[in-house]
Amino acid sequence: MRCDLAIAGGGLGGCAAALAALRSGLCVVLTEETDWIGGQLTQQGVPPDEHRWIEEFGCTRSYRALREGIRDYYRRHFPLTDAARARAQLNPGDGMVSRLCHEPRVALAVLNQMLAPYLAGGRLTLLLEHRVVGAEMQDNRVRALRTRSLRSGRELIVEAPWFIDATELGDLLPLTGTEFVTGAESRTDTGEWHAARKRDPANQQAFTTCFAMDYVKGEDHTLDRPSGYGFWREFVPSLEPAWPGRLLSFTYTHPPTLEPRTLGFNPEGPTPGAAVNLWTYRRIASAANFQPGSYAGDVSLVNWPQNDYLLGNLVGVTEAEARRHIDQSKQLGLSLLYWLQTEAPRPDGGTGWPGLRLRADVMGTEDGLAKHPYVREARRIKAVFTVLEEHVGRAQRMELTGQSESEVRAAPFSDTVGVGSYPIDLHPTTTGDNYVDFASLPFQIPLGALLPVRTENLLPAGKNIGTTHVTNGCYRLHPVEWNLGEAAGALVAFAHERKVLAREVREKPALLEEFQDRLRSLGIETHWPKHLL
Repeated sequence: MRCDLAIAGGGLGGCAAALAALRSGLCVVLTEETDWIGGQLTQQGVPPDEHRWIEEFGCTRSYRALREGIRDYYRRHFPLTDAARARAQLNPGDGMVSRLCHEPRVALAVLNQMLAPYLAGGRLTLLLEHRVVGAEMQDNRVRALRTRSLRSGRELIVEAPWFIDATELGDLLPLTGTEFVTGAESRTDTGEWHAARKRDPANQQAFTTCFAMDYVKGEDHTLDRPSGYGFWREFVPSLEPAWPGRLLSFTYTHPPTLEPRTLGFNPEGPTPGAAVNLWTYRRIASAANFQPGSYAGDVSLVNWPQNDYLLGNLVGVTEAEARRHIDQSKQLGLSLLYWLQTEAPRPDGGTGWPGLRLRADVMGTEDGLAKHPYVREARRIKAVFTVLEEHVGRAQRMELTGQSESEVRAAPFSDTVGVGSYPIDLHPTTTGDNYVDFASLPFQIPLGALLPVRTENLLPAGKNIGTTHVTNGCYRLHPVEWNLGEAAGALVAFAHERKVLAREVREKPALLEEFQDRLRSLGIETHWPKHLL
């Protein structure tokens, strides 16, 4: 197959990149390993982690269209109550983590709607259940990708002048010989206050295999005891600073303070004395928002400290090892649910909630677990410019600039191609680091972080951009990934039109200014307004 742009990975970055290129008239081939596009929002099941200004500012126009499309889909197709339907900022699950906690299939439907005109018109070819297994290079350019159908085994060569890596783990980087890093840099490497003492490519954040469950009071939906339950029931994370006890417990390490903290859990009501009720934390469907009888009970998505997998990585290991880790993480998820059903302490002094029911239909799988692990960290390109803690971390930025907490701002980037905001949130790692969680500043996305140091026609569109182990913690969330993909797709279209290299757009001031004007005309915000900061 031949096209103008080949994109590997149908997550949020891949979808946004495809839309940006298609809207500019390019022909696109988009591959996806699973049978669902949407990445962390759908196949991984995670409601959007977003900043507090998201309804007003701080995302692209098309990302806002996706969010509003999800709300409109509920209004058009779901039996909402009148009160819920009337809420301009409808939150179907009323979960704590997001203003838009919702079911994965709804996001999938809206993303498919956004791509539908281009599929019908023949300018987009969507290859679901296809994995990129090889690449053909010439000098510093990618000439073609070799893809394999995971159903039939058929192989297909995709040739293009431009390529985007929007895979969850940065899979194209080793296949194309593009320079990359993994794991943690050292403080000597980067000068970051929160960097590790020594460089360790295996020091990577835990991944999580999520699942959805509802609660039907008075019924018994207890699983058969998972084969791995004996191991996970006794498992104590080996972390520094120390984890307070067993992983299958409501007591964990509070990320900002690293002190023990006990979370609440109660699918029937409040949790007195607990700061968080895990049941409502990532609840994706609140039965109270729908007509009586529509839902047997609330539906909650489980992406908690208790199912973070700490025993190995998906990057830097063999395919067989990665598969083994995924299988073990699934056993952890099932063991967590079984523990909740049988042994978890209840506020009334009893144990277990047998009415908890695994919702395989919500995740679209036979085993009830997400189609793909929720990935927090991938291979990262060695970039023309790398974002460091000194650019976005509040405390280090204050020290560097001498500004007060009210004055300090993230580093301004003259080559900005978008904005984002999120705390630097690193989950425990597979080599024993506990949480690293501290304040960052609303930031810009520099174009230099999307440019590999050598490969000319391959761009990243996900967690594989030029960040560090530390700064990845605030650049890895849903709206930023969409922005990255949209900027990458727009850059391909612009460079294709001008017949220039991607790096020339950054290096030549006139081209950069024209490209940034193009981005803003597309609804991509490149600066934070002062009144919001």
